[in-house]
Amino acid sequence: MIPTLVEALERARGAEEAGLRLLDRHEEPSWKSWGEVYDGAMGTAGGLASLGVRPGDRVALVFPTCWGFFDAFFGALLAGAVPVPLYPPVRLGRLDEYHRATGRMIEAAGARLVVCDRRVERLLGESVRRGRPALGCRSLERIPRHDGVEAARPRLDDLALVQFSSGTTVDPKPVALDHRAVMSQVVSLNSFWPDEDDTRHSGVSWLPLYHDMGLIGCVFAALERPAVLTLIPPELFVARPAVWLRAIGRYRATVSPAPNFAYGLCVEKIRDEELDGVELGSWRVALNGAETVSPRVMREFCQRFSAWGFRRRAMTPVYGLSEAALAVTFSSPGSEFQVRRLRADRLGAGDRVEPDPGGIEIASVGRPLPGGEIEIRRADGTAAPEGEVGRLWVRGPSLMQGYLGRLEETARVLVDGWLDTGDLGFLLDGELHLAGRAKEIVIVRGRNYAPEHLERAADRLPGVRRGCVVAVSTPVDAGTERVLLFVERDRRATDEEIASVPERIRERVLAATGLAPDEIHLLEPGTLPRTSSGKLRRGETLERHLAGSLAAPEGVGPVFLLRQLVKSRLAFWRGALAGGRDA
Repeated sequence: MIPTLVEALERARGAEEAGLRLLDRHEEPSWKSWGEVYDGAMGTAGGLASLGVRPGDRVALVFPTCWGFFDAFFGALLAGAVPVPLYPPVRLGRLDEYHRATGRMIEAAGARLVVCDRRVERLLGESVRRGRPALGCRSLERIPRHDGVEAARPRLDDLALVQFSSGTTVDPKPVALDHRAVMSQVVSLNSFWPDEDDTRHSGVSWLPLYHDMGLIGCVFAALERPAVLTLIPPELFVARPAVWLRAIGRYRATVSPAPNFAYGLCVEKIRDEELDGVELGSWRVALNGAETVSPRVMREFCQRFSAWGFRRRAMTPVYGLSEAALAVTFSSPGSEFQVRRLRADRLGAGDRVEPDPGGIEIASVGRPLPGGEIEIRRADGTAAPEGEVGRLWVRGPSLMQGYLGRLEETARVLVDGWLDTGDLGFLLDGELHLAGRAKEIVIVRGRNYAPEHLERAADRLPGVRRGCVVAVSTPVDAGTERVLLFVERDRRATDEEIASVPERIRERVLAATGLAPDEIHLLEPGTLPRTSSGKLRRGETLERHLAGSLAAPEGVGPVFLLRQLVKSRLAFWRGALAGGRDA
């Protein structure tokens, strides 16, 4: 039987050997069993009730990775409220945009109270003013502790949390997830790696706790088992990626997920001497998702870290989205990832994919989770045959209730129990392959190209800032489109490298895709707008360009700390604010 999150926490209390381990910036651990997590949360639950938080109220949470997050998150649940995790301000120079975005999210979630880490409380004033929560904002330390209250008893169809979609083309939407959706997802995830006589699974995660992969995929999965999860502050991983691999080796972790860029960052930044004595043979499931999966990056990671015992078959590409709680499809754990080379110009809706030895590489992201279904549909709504590109629809027990308070938007994407993901994909041998976002497809002379493939071709060239390329198309007149590439320059690039960037990009993109960009715009670092989870906003990039407002650094959206090696961010979380402590 599927438990609620509250029931899962209560069950885990008795497993004293299971819980959370939090590493500080010196990689020194602190520990709390799930029982201690429960006790801390109960004190917060009583305090929230004393402030006037009622069952069903939404409580926005603004925390870095720290113990306070768990007191606040589970405290809200035990009080019968609905937690709404939001990202903290991570770039002091971009607070205006942060306040606009965070104020909108507080308002959209209908949060009655904002609870935050004391280090950011004084930075949230404008966000709170814009969001207008009835009970205002309090740091966790200013919430009175009241023990002896009775834990709430939510039902499976009660809201468990509100998480915001990544919003690559529009403002983030409040995704309402009930206990049944969340725990169905978690039970399905855990079914992929059952404990065995010789293996008790444990995890390591540096992913933010406001991100679905970090919260649902890691924390909740460890809670439901119950198991041990080692947590690394995201900014520590960004500064020293080797910390992640050292923690996996040190604690013999078996499961650890990350977005594709993190594997590439490890290849690029980790020095051999940083892994002295590290052994990665325990790592059985290296989940790769949350953004486009790059076969090249996976191969490079597997090859580079095989010397420390990493096994190629551990690399596990997956696909998911916020509206499905997290994961939709999984590659089979223990099997090597599968890659196809296909014609770049045969990946639009209605196309039948064609093999091409020199074509674009696309990795399989596997099959649906247990209890889930996927279907590729044509424009007329009928099912597409295997090998034909179409719109991806999914169905299963972990789908959202809807977008909170947005009935029309919900009705557009949830139809007869199926969710329109907005992604294009196709099936080969029953496995899902992705071909890009339907709204973002680059169209040239009637042919469709996935922007990721153009971007990937231009990425990593000398003078180009890694992961900072956007490809879009825009109509010129009837039947004519222009392809535009927006590229941030590498801060370390020489003048000679910068001068050669446009021509080298044209050559590389033409060779990889058969398509030559019409315009290449070289931008200052930090110009391209991103979502809170670090994904580039292609639609907003084009809109700002056409409006003449795409300039650096003014107007840049919140850039997620995982992708930025900005010293001011790291200093911020290391105590640059008066009275700051290690996260």
